[in-house]
Amino acid sequence: MKKSLIIVESPAKAKTINKYLGKDFTVMASVGHIKDLPKSKLGVDVEKDFYPNYETIKGKAKIVSQIEKAGKEADIIYLGPDPDREGEAIAWHIQEILDGKRKIFRVLFNEITEKGVKEAMAHPTAVDENKVKAQQARRVLDRLVGYKVSPLLWEKVRRGLSAGRVQSVAVRIICEREKEIKGFVSREYWSIEAQFDGFSARLAKKEDKKLEIGTEKDALEIVIDLRGAEFTVKDVEKKERKRNPLAPFITSTLQQDAARKLGFTAKKTMMFAQQLYEGIELGEEGPVGLITYMRTDSPRISAEATEKARVFIKEKYGEGYLPPKPNIYKGRKSAQEAHEAIRPADLKYTPEYVKQYLSKDHFRLYELIWKRFIASQMNPAIFDATGVSIEAKKYLFQATGSVLKFAGFTAVYEEGRDEEKEEEEKPLPPLKKGEALEAKAITPLQHFTQPPPRFTEAALVKELEEKGIGRPSTYAAILSTIQEREYVTKEKGKLAPTELGFLVTGLLVESFPKILDVKFTAHMEEELDGIEEGKIPWLKVMNEFYEPFRESLEKAKQEMKSVKGEETPTDIVCEKCGKMMAIKWGKKGKFLACQGYPECKNTSDFTVDEEGKIKAVEKIQTTEEKCPSCGNPMVAKSGRFGRFLACSNYPACKTTRPFSIGLPCPKEGCGGAIVERRTKGGRIFYGCSKYPSCDYATWDNPKKE
Repeated sequence: MKKSLIIVESPAKAKTINKYLGKDFTVMASVGHIKDLPKSKLGVDVEKDFYPNYETIKGKAKIVSQIEKAGKEADIIYLGPDPDREGEAIAWHIQEILDGKRKIFRVLFNEITEKGVKEAMAHPTAVDENKVKAQQARRVLDRLVGYKVSPLLWEKVRRGLSAGRVQSVAVRIICEREKEIKGFVSREYWSIEAQFDGFSARLAKKEDKKLEIGTEKDALEIVIDLRGAEFTVKDVEKKERKRNPLAPFITSTLQQDAARKLGFTAKKTMMFAQQLYEGIELGEEGPVGLITYMRTDSPRISAEATEKARVFIKEKYGEGYLPPKPNIYKGRKSAQEAHEAIRPADLKYTPEYVKQYLSKDHFRLYELIWKRFIASQMNPAIFDATGVSIEAKKYLFQATGSVLKFAGFTAVYEEGRDEEKEEEEKPLPPLKKGEALEAKAITPLQHFTQPPPRFTEAALVKELEEKGIGRPSTYAAILSTIQEREYVTKEKGKLAPTELGFLVTGLLVESFPKILDVKFTAHMEEELDGIEEGKIPWLKVMNEFYEPFRESLEKAKQEMKSVKGEETPTDIVCEKCGKMMAIKWGKKGKFLACQGYPECKNTSDFTVDEEGKIKAVEKIQTTEEKCPSCGNPMVAKSGRFGRFLACSNYPACKTTRPFSIGLPCPKEGCGGAIVERRTKGGRIFYGCSKYPSCDYATWDNPKKE
């Protein structure tokens, strides 16, 4: 019997696959990439066709040695990292370190089930060099931008900043939305509503012309004109309205709906989806891969999976919920059709069956994927919709209502929404043409136009996808990076640029307009797809990008504005030494600092009022809490690791406590409280007051609900 070795990138995936293939196969994990560009230098030889100098990743020497040893003992080697560009690059690097004389095959596990694994093993292929080149091109492009532009930001702004080919464009989109919001001029407008028995109608037209009411005066004139008017039903229109099911999840739509419905960040969604794909322990069954591969932009479903869904729907919901033919969904023009959509790997593992084995969040995500898939193969929901026109003098009022006639796919699943859900349309009472109505009240209502909303993570993923920025595998990393770099912060679930984000974006747009251009970045994604498809040589893409980039870089070194050491004097007197305070740039953005530095190191945050006057922010804030030691009021102070509570009777009493946000720890039986903390890098997170006995922690500001 020939010895066979399979190498994947994840220990969990290795364990699940080993269960299906048995003792004749050795399955081991590389634990991600084994080689990468060096961290300490550029690692790309621009003069020699952008040759990447890959090195063994620090800490991976032992794994590489184990792979080499296992490779020498095997007759056949199968490389089974994830079926995408990153996975292809991992397979290529593993192939490089193995003895080339042995038979080496590439296998693509689109699902980690017994059927999926054995089918992949029955159809081995070779490492796809075009896919490897596409990944290499992305890696080199990102390295050139990151390692050439970031030092420039260190020199002009401060150390530790970074620029990214895609991340900087994402920050620009957020900054431009913020500018729209700040520059938005709200406009007043009015509407008029007439209340009748059981329903209300809104004024729409006057003398068959659309009516726009700009002022209260105009609205009141109409209300006065309508006094004593007879209201008559002019027309009643009834029709059946259908709402079609949505396609099964692709990466972007999964991230969007998990954010809206479950409150997951994109990073969390992808982490949990990866674990569901690689295998979850289901009691005596051992590890089972519950979903298909989660990095995909194709809504395609295999004929076999579609048929199984149809059988399930017929048995569970009945013939009426099953369309005559399977529902087929078309992807975007750029979608890679090699992968299926994200779906349950095997329908026998219903959410009810696996719930006992899954954590709460694993279950919620799996249930979401399951329901969306089943709903995608069901009949549309059907509504009876009614529209009514009501005449009064020369005015026309309109009302609409609907009632669900047949639930269809909504019996299983409804998509979440970014905006707050509008009030559901209620059914209208029976009305007939020519019927006279009595208006109980005629009410003028004031409104104001609203600025565009800030992006949520879900909305930003949707925006990036629509504009062609990034690809399914990159969205989570983009969102995570721009927040970790503190270019963007999350406020009440919405993404807002920081001062630092605005500053860096402004400097980069001015010096690198092409790289920060949304259309150019989308074009580069198309070029990378072209490399993967074998249509464009990767060196052609690199050369076309690099020369204009190099010219912009040289120009920026000379002309980019430097804010390092830049000071703006103020009329605020330092409370410690009496010298004047000035506005400076720091790690968190602008702050007030004493001009007597380094002798006086007094600093303070500041605010700017409506008249543009700068005011220092008081550092110590009083609270209603009493000191448990002496009974004096506690005050909130800022320290190295964030806010904390301290006794106001300091130094006589030195009692301190973590800054609680007033919520209990959600871990069952813990009894601790959620407190605000700060990492060494200055980023705020929330953890349990009973740490280290309780390790609960989250980046997101917890909500009571």
